[in-house]
Amino acid sequence: MKTTFAIVLTATAMYSFANTAHAIDTEDVIEDRAEATYEASKDKAEATYDAAMKQCDKLSGNAEDVCEKEAKADYESAMSEAKVALKAGEARADTIDDEMEARYEAAREKCDAMSGDAKDACISDAKMKFNQ
Repeated sequence: MKTTFAIVLTATAMYSFANTAHAIDTEDVIEDRAEATYEASKDKAEATYDAAMKQCDKLSGNAEDVCEKEAKADYESAMSEAKVALKAGEARADTIDDEMEARYEAAREKCDAMSGDAKDACISDAKMKFNQ
């Protein structure tokens, strides 16, 4: 009986650790992807702006002024969109963190019905599974 319990406990711990690593990786990947997308969008906006300004240099008078204002407006718009994408990625990572906390609390509540080693194992499992 003790051997069976030890095997079940070990298997549960391994499964929980795998899920925890996945949760951590998911949050990190979302934040990293958002940051990389932001940097790429920012670089593209700057390159597009520089190219547009070079085209504007070929003009003169009011046409040049209008061209520069349009280039600046396009640049500001692209930068705003990049910032929105960055904030959305950060918000998604926060959402995952909040969800993990709520699921941990629910799992912890289930453990309250147990006692002794089973309760301790349940709590340990919940902590590992939900990254607490």
